[in-house]
Amino acid sequence: MCCRLTLRRRLALRRGFALRRSGSLCRRSAVCGLGPMCCRRSVRRSRALRRRQPVMADAADRLRAAQEALFCEQVLAKGGDNVLHATLRDAPVVAWSHYPPGDVYDPASGGQWYYHCHIPAAEAEHGHFHCFVRPDGKDGPVHHLIAVGVDAYGRLQRLFTVNQWVVGDSWLDAEPSIALLERFDIQMPQPSYLTNRWLSAILRLYADEIAGLIRQRDATLAARQVAGGAPIRDDRTLEVTSELRVDLPATLRALGA
Repeated sequence: MCCRLTLRRRLALRRGFALRRSGSLCRRSAVCGLGPMCCRRSVRRSRALRRRQPVMADAADRLRAAQEALFCEQVLAKGGDNVLHATLRDAPVVAWSHYPPGDVYDPASGGQWYYHCHIPAAEAEHGHFHCFVRPDGKDGPVHHLIAVGVDAYGRLQRLFTVNQWVVGDSWLDAEPSIALLERFDIQMPQPSYLTNRWLSAILRLYADEIAGLIRQRDATLAARQVAGGAPIRDDRTLEVTSELRVDLPATLRALGA
């Protein structure tokens, strides 16, 4: 009898181990008595939680992003340059024009951006980088994520979101938009590799803050919408839907970079 019990126990353990390795059984199911059904429920719950709560940058990721942004600025400064001048070069600055012409698009990641400015400039801000992702490729829909405002020396000033009419993108609600943040990774040589890496690092560094701004964007639009009124996303009186002043040196100090 003892041998039969031992053999059964060994067979049960082997079956549980095999199922765990194949991914069809949760760790608890060997003892919970529900078998694969328990596992399927657990997997569905885990996937649902991941969809609702996308993983944002942890402290180590933020520190690496901060160090990359600082490195890009330092290398540019060695040649008397900065992220803005490296984008514009000596081109005449014309309000609302896109720099560089035709925008920057990375076919590997689907990330896209352009810089433009308003004249006269708003306070210390010279202009801003509008950042997008095309998840289905260059011919697919384009989704605006965030605008990155800088001063005339390329120093970071603020992050902000805009109403749909401002950029004319394909609309995505907050959570699907936030899920695209990690896709913004520009590794292209033009107009400046260092500007591309700096901008990618800024979106990683402030990923949590940007997610909050995108959610606030949707809340702003919902609060302004009037039953039976014109679509709020076409309202020319509403341009900036959320914004946050940011200080890169202060962020670097806080992270110990």
